[in-house]
Amino acid sequence: MNKIKNKYILLPIVTAILSLAFLIFVSNTFKISKDKLYIDFLKDVSSKTISTVYVTTSPKIQVKLKDGTVYETDNPRTNNFKEDLLKNGINVSEETLTNPAEIASITGFVLSLIALGIMSFKSSKISSKGMFSATNLDVAAVEDIGFNFESVAGNEEAKESVQDVVDFLKNPEKYSAYGARMPKGIILYGDPGTGKTLLAKAVAGEANVPFYAVSGSDFVQIYVGVGAGRIRSLFKKARSHGKAVIFIDEIDAIGKKRDNGRGGGSDEKDQTLNALLTEMSGFNETEGIIIIAATNRLDMLDEALLRPGRFDRHIEVTLPDVSAREKILKLHLKNKPIKDIDYAEWAHKTSYFSGAKLENLTNEAAIIACKDNSVFIENIHLDKAYSIVLAGYEKVDRDYIKDEDRKITAFHEAGHALISLKMLPKDKVSKVTIIPTTKGAGGYTLSIPEDKLYQNKEYLKKRIMVLLGGRAAEEIIFGQDHVTTGAYNDLQRSTELVTNMITEYGMGEALGLLTMDKLKDSGFTNQEAVFSECKNLISELYEKVKSILTDEKEALEAMTALLIEKETIYHEDLINIVGDKSINVA
Repeated sequence: MNKIKNKYILLPIVTAILSLAFLIFVSNTFKISKDKLYIDFLKDVSSKTISTVYVTTSPKIQVKLKDGTVYETDNPRTNNFKEDLLKNGINVSEETLTNPAEIASITGFVLSLIALGIMSFKSSKISSKGMFSATNLDVAAVEDIGFNFESVAGNEEAKESVQDVVDFLKNPEKYSAYGARMPKGIILYGDPGTGKTLLAKAVAGEANVPFYAVSGSDFVQIYVGVGAGRIRSLFKKARSHGKAVIFIDEIDAIGKKRDNGRGGGSDEKDQTLNALLTEMSGFNETEGIIIIAATNRLDMLDEALLRPGRFDRHIEVTLPDVSAREKILKLHLKNKPIKDIDYAEWAHKTSYFSGAKLENLTNEAAIIACKDNSVFIENIHLDKAYSIVLAGYEKVDRDYIKDEDRKITAFHEAGHALISLKMLPKDKVSKVTIIPTTKGAGGYTLSIPEDKLYQNKEYLKKRIMVLLGGRAAEEIIFGQDHVTTGAYNDLQRSTELVTNMITEYGMGEALGLLTMDKLKDSGFTNQEAVFSECKNLISELYEKVKSILTDEKEALEAMTALLIEKETIYHEDLINIVGDKSINVA
């Protein structure tokens, strides 16, 4: 439509330009000859060579000869001047001599300008109307979505929680007969990439109803009232189908807790939220419209949005467990040329991977296999993709790295690996490398954490010790004054862990079973005691790490030497160096 409008508006512009050009051309070609003396004019009258004389109130008169020549002479302004000319058979006109072509070009130019002005006015009126129009939300119903529950691997509990919703969309009358009210809205919450959007699509696909997908940010506008208008427009479109699924992704963009009227009641987001609440209260249970919303932050949403009668059902979409990860990997590799893929092994290796991250892993593996011109996607391609997803691409040009820097990196990574083997033997250390990556790491240690529903205090302490292993190894080998900035990220993560233990998980003495967040809300703080306990705990764990590495210095140096030689070593290499002693150390 915009292209057609642009074509129409070009027409008067082109016409105006052509008219102006033609006017200039005509003005240059149709020029009046220079002035003649009045006595010469009288001679032309006597010789009867004059066709027409143009007499006006101007001090000059225009004379047109029979051969078409035109000139000007003085206007005598005598009473019988016109009569004398007529007696000599000369036509007399009391208007200025004009060229028809010149008149036509001027007329065309003026009309083009008028048309252009009218079209511009209409265009601005339409755009200003569209700016404030409630129908400005560009969303269309997807009739055949092509998704069902078979397209969503894992999330069995979440799928079970929405089965009755699908049945309701197919047969709303059945539930009405039992006097049952189906949930008007469903909130899907959980970590990013766990499959909330896929589950919403699957509900619409299973029920075979139109699917409206919008984002919370689609309703956020600087113009007051636009967001609320778009909400009403969306529900009006959905009602036109009778049955539909409305999916609002990232609903926290419009559904955040309101600020108790401090904005004066005219805040755009508040008006948009109020419109959503009103619409959800307004439609009938038998209409067959289900609203599904997704968010990563359920705690941020307004209570009025989560109450019964609005978003009644809250479903957590969790990270997939080991069996779900195996199903997801099989789903994403189903239509790819694969060979000898050990799904069970990769399901264990990808602990705490979301569904989106698993899809990214299989896609990276496919890209690597394609670049290698391999006939099949094999384990080696998945292994490379695994390292890329977690740590980034390896840098190809490594000539700039000094031997001293390689040695520091090797001892640092060997420290991580050795402490992990000793303290967390069930977390398999699969790979240690000193090859720098595009994510800024000088090297990295990959370990496969054990699938756990909870993490206890002892485990968290050991995780902190593993993070401190690199820094401790540098201090033991090079001295306290020569530790490097390589442990920057490790110290950040260990600080976060120890702080959470003391302030949030109730694992410290300073706060006991109190949490810092709630104490701050109540105006109470005990920051000095908390800081002191965090510092003492991390210092205590650091001394333990240094003690273990000092006792195992021989293994640390052997690991480092192998790293410098090969640049990358694997679990089998580590076991050969450390032996079975690791499982006996707690």
